[in-house]
Amino acid sequence: MALAAGPRDQGGASPALSGPDAGGRAWLAVQTAAGRRAAWPIVGLGLAGVAAGIGQAWCVSVLLARLLTGAGGDPLPWAASFAALALLRAAFGVLADEAAFSTGAAARRRLRSGLLSDLLATGPRVLRGQQPGALAAAAVDRVETMDGLFARWLPAATLAYAGPALVLAAAVIVDPVAGLVLLGAGLLVPVGMALAGLGAAAASQRQFVAMDRLQSRFLDRVRGISTLVLAGRAEDEAQRLQAAADELASRTMRVLRVAFLSSVVLDLAAAGALVLLAGRYAATWQGGGLHERTAVFVLLLAIEFFAPLRVFAAVYQDRLQAGTAAAGLAGLAAPPHPVVPAAVAAPRTVAAHGVSIAFEDVSYTWDLARGPVLHDLTFRVPAGETVVLIGPSGSGKSTILELLLGFAQPDAGRITINGADIVSIVPAALTRMTAWIGQNPVIFAGTIRDNIRFGQDGATDAEVEAAARAARVGRFSDLLPQGLDTPVGEGGYGLSGGQAQRVAIARAFVRNAPLLLLDEPTAHLDPATEADVLDSLRRLALGRTVILASHSAAAHAFAGRRLMLSGGQARMVRGAA
Repeated sequence: MALAAGPRDQGGASPALSGPDAGGRAWLAVQTAAGRRAAWPIVGLGLAGVAAGIGQAWCVSVLLARLLTGAGGDPLPWAASFAALALLRAAFGVLADEAAFSTGAAARRRLRSGLLSDLLATGPRVLRGQQPGALAAAAVDRVETMDGLFARWLPAATLAYAGPALVLAAAVIVDPVAGLVLLGAGLLVPVGMALAGLGAAAASQRQFVAMDRLQSRFLDRVRGISTLVLAGRAEDEAQRLQAAADELASRTMRVLRVAFLSSVVLDLAAAGALVLLAGRYAATWQGGGLHERTAVFVLLLAIEFFAPLRVFAAVYQDRLQAGTAAAGLAGLAAPPHPVVPAAVAAPRTVAAHGVSIAFEDVSYTWDLARGPVLHDLTFRVPAGETVVLIGPSGSGKSTILELLLGFAQPDAGRITINGADIVSIVPAALTRMTAWIGQNPVIFAGTIRDNIRFGQDGATDAEVEAAARAARVGRFSDLLPQGLDTPVGEGGYGLSGGQAQRVAIARAFVRNAPLLLLDEPTAHLDPATEADVLDSLRRLALGRTVILASHSAAAHAFAGRRLMLSGGQARMVRGAA
């Protein structure tokens, strides 16, 4: 289910990140099933530790019974057995902790990799209307929160009944009445924890909302720190960040207070069982009805009986937090891709015959209050031709490009590429046939060569250098210390707008896609740089289907037909020779 854009609450956290409860539960059920299989080694080690604990209890009961009764016999074998079982139990515990860590790390890698893959596959459509801080919180903190589910909760949930059952069997063998007492006390624990969990779940949800608010506000304010300083609002925003941090701290403490209730229930049940058993054995001991060894053994078993339940109570909060996190992660899952028509899915076929585009009665609205941007828009672009979109701001030029990129879908009508409806084309197939150059190309931290290679993964150095020559990147890269291998972006050289645009054009050259979409590629450039960039774009457009959106008068000299946009509709006008 794709993440839908929606209104945000006052604090900046998007409700979409919370997602529908049903979707979160279904997603969590799938993840739980996968995690339960991975938890079996941890459960096996935990049961082995419980068995060792039962053996230790028997050794201690024998030693104490001999001490209390003054019976003879060599205590060394029993003491040695106790020490050996203690070492063995410690080894089981270490192995279980290592297995739990590995299981949690593997689950986080799987979830984070799947989440990022879904975001990349869905494209910027999933980012529309969302704050980067909220998405970062989902990809980092919410995935990190799922660690407790896989590493601690799932093993503990199984051991919470398997471990006490093993101890209960040992108790029933020596004293059936004691087994009934332990069983009754054990059944009270999940009831009390369920009641405490109702409040903990709500508190955990509110804690995540507060965390999303703080992270979203912090990231957005850091990105716009220069604007805040120049506007004299830095102190005000610092106070708002402090208020958001205080809110998160307050809600975290509420979560902890509610979570402690489950431990209280467990302690009361354990104390009650020990009091009943101690009273029973005190009475029977005086009457001589039970052997001392049995009494000591059962009392020690009572401690072992509640140990897995105590671990279960300690990690109960992990389950509640995982449920809250799942609601946001489920909303980011990409929808299943439809079947791709063969003519569109095959890149070689597309490249051989070119790309033709048709808009058929297409309507689209960004904001209902402002009305449709496009209304019953119809036009066709034959393969290999160029169309220049002209019109005032808000007339729908960029919207047309976003629809072609798959970042949005028409409200009505349809868009076809080589006769196939664009909604039937998987994002990967659409990406392979499309190259896009916008107003402000992104320059990643790395070398100029690496940035060009972003256009086509696996491009050879020769292909990158040929693309750089075609885009005239050498005009500035040859003057840099390491040429195309000069670091740029964060920690490297800064590029001007025209230089960054040339790198973007080189990416398009190395991509060699049959469809070229240009969105104000010469905006904010001086006339000389604009003319140079346009010359490179003309050479890039040869043999390709091109749609260019631009206000620039120089761009209107670009050869091709003109599509005049007005009132959400369009009409063709005569193009340049």
